[in-house]
Amino acid sequence: MALQCGIVGLPNVGKSTLFNCLSNAKAQAANFPFCTIEPNVGVITVPDERLVKLAEIDNPKRVIPTTIEIVDIAGLVKGASKGEGLGNKFLANIRNTNAIIHVLRCFENANITHVDGTVDPVRDKGIIDTELQLKDLETVESRIGKCQKQASAGDKTAKRQYDILMQYKEALEQGLSARTVELTAEERKAVADLNLLTDKPVLYVCNVDEAAAVSGNAHTEAVREAIKDEKAEMLIVAAATEADIAELESYEERQMFLDDMGLAESGVSRLIKAAYRLLDLQTFFTTGADESRAWTFRRGMKAPQTAGVIHTDFERGFIRAEVIKYDDYVALGSERACRDVGKIGIEGKEYVVEDGDIMHFLFNV
Repeated sequence: MALQCGIVGLPNVGKSTLFNCLSNAKAQAANFPFCTIEPNVGVITVPDERLVKLAEIDNPKRVIPTTIEIVDIAGLVKGASKGEGLGNKFLANIRNTNAIIHVLRCFENANITHVDGTVDPVRDKGIIDTELQLKDLETVESRIGKCQKQASAGDKTAKRQYDILMQYKEALEQGLSARTVELTAEERKAVADLNLLTDKPVLYVCNVDEAAAVSGNAHTEAVREAIKDEKAEMLIVAAATEADIAELESYEERQMFLDDMGLAESGVSRLIKAAYRLLDLQTFFTTGADESRAWTFRRGMKAPQTAGVIHTDFERGFIRAEVIKYDDYVALGSERACRDVGKIGIEGKEYVVEDGDIMHFLFNV
């Protein structure tokens, strides 16, 4: 399931440093704009304590976590929507992602140049938002002209799309993102092919210094206030400190570092989990003597489609699914014990898979 989060932001806000922490890929992190020209793609392991617990129970030959893709997109600048600073290419890279991680600089450091001279994350957010909104407005206005002609000719589908497009146009002209427009699931589906940049789910990451890693600072509070009416999450991460943590060799050393800082979990781990939620993803498991494995599926998927995540034959020939709830498996300690006390559910094609389900699919092709 190749779903991607794109990391965006102005130059020199810490995007590439954060990306390096997240991924084995090494984007160039330099103190000048446009140090990242091509988008770097990293395949990120999603931390999940449940998989660790299942592996402890079954002691399998291999343990395979689930992953997501993170794309480090070059720094946007004012005028990107008109092609400034390779803007068209950058915006196309964002369009290809499923969700946006928007990094905002919330730290002071005289040694790291800010493209606008001063640190102001709310202003920076506004610059990026405006560029994305202008590009979306261009897309919407182009489609409105087409739908208007079709609607005038009596096309009911075009008329419905036109009405939705006008709602988007009104919001974008007011400096609001497309995601703020209240639409039904069916209405969103009707215009999904627009693939609007500001309709993508967004996570704002406030990049702070080590002193603000736990509680934030005045800059992060300003961001929190600025996004209160958006459908968006916010996370505070000290990217430079995370880079130091990533250099430590052992898990124990990393945990000691976090304990000293007063953090229960690394910012990278919290960010990966938040990105996973942002993409509306959940996890089911398969486990046994050979392998304990986490699998990614979209929230709301039914059993046959979830089986197809493992192999298309599983979906095509789906018969039924045997389901064990994670808590039952951990409490009883094995599949056999769950079977003995009737804790294995037999589910059909309409079963909506839940996060943490341990699955066994029966199929015939």
